Amino acid sequence: MTCLLVVAKSPVAGLAKTRLCPPATPAEAADIAAASLLDTLDAVLAVPHVTPVVAFTGDLRHAARRYELTRTLRRTTVIPQRGDTFGERLANAHADVADLGPVVQIGMDTPQVTPALLMSALERLHELDAVLGQASDGGWWALGLRDPRQAAVLRDVPMSQPDTGELTWSALSHLRIGHLPVLSDVDTMADATRVASQTNGRFAMTVGAR
Repeated sequence: MTCLLVVAKSPVAGLAKTRLCPPATPAEAADIAAASLLDTLDAVLAVPHVTPVVAFTGDLRHAARRYELTRTLRRTTVIPQRGDTFGERLANAHADVADLGPVVQIGMDTPQVTPALLMSALERLHELDAVLGQASDGGWWALGLRDPRQAAVLRDVPMSQPDTGELTWSALSHLRIGHLPVLSDVDTMADATRVASQTNGRFAMTVGAR
């Protein structure tokens, strides 16, 4: 068994992707976030022979595209995020799916991710203990672990910093670890425009239409 784990936040206007504002309005930013999450879930659900799990936080009732998100999330196992810091929530999410075997965890900020890229990450865990996909802003977009309990080290890694990717790699350096391709997270509108040019899903249409 293997697990694809998505760590996601409800795309609520005023609470999601606030760094897109301006030039986006809060409602536009939430819609972009919803499109990003839906494209991400499409990629995850297209990978065969895995258990798709979403560690979710926030109120889906007030989310942009809540009906489409509700339908799509029903095709996954949804678990609540637990913890005070983001590092704690990540570590706890891995712990909560540890019984499902090796895990590749991603967020909702890389809608350009493809099923082939996710399958490649899972396959590399046959030979390695861990894989890390660093992001162009210095963070990371994907973490694969043969033993998800190893994610406990994330509790002590400062998140959302320019060196988070480097610090995460260092925290896992006692394992046999390999690199995944570098992708761009969507934090700013410049990021969104760049990533939209690399994909043709809901995200690209939403960014292009605003």
